[in-house]
Amino acid sequence: MDHPIRLDRVELAVRPWRTATVLIAAVAAVELVLLVVVGGALLAKPEPAGRSAAPKANAAASAGAAKAATRARASKAAPAELPRRKVRVVVLNGNGRQGAAAAAAARVTDRGYRIGVVGNAPRHDYPRSLVMYRRGFEGEAQRLARDLGVQLVGPLDGMRPAQLHGAHAVYILGG
Repeated sequence: MDHPIRLDRVELAVRPWRTATVLIAAVAAVELVLLVVVGGALLAKPEPAGRSAAPKANAAASAGAAKAATRARASKAAPAELPRRKVRVVVLNGNGRQGAAAAAAARVTDRGYRIGVVGNAPRHDYPRSLVMYRRGFEGEAQRLARDLGVQLVGPLDGMRPAQLHGAHAVYILGG
């Protein structure tokens, strides 16, 4: 008669573990299903704009997307210009007149630009004034030329950065 009592005690001791095992397996199965659903949603390709079931809402969304794409293209095409106080300019006198570089430097400073160096150009026969710029500073050079009324703007070639004393643009006086 001792034998059935022992079995009952053993069965009672085993049942709580069995219940805990079933609960843990159920929680793990639910987590697995949620991970599969979230992973599928993240990896799924978005539906093309023309195949949506709601054409009116889709038209508004595509118009907003087109505006955002235009803004993104515009920002990639034209990088933001530096503030004038951060653009350093070298002013060179290329027309041979005394004091012309200092007067031009004063005009450049009045417009809000910083002056790096004021000096003489290697030659003194420039027919017109021009603004030249280092790579990456085309926007600032265009704005400087517009501020000073100069029509010739071009990239700066042939000068080493050390010769520019940290300048972003060079304004050469001519004519």
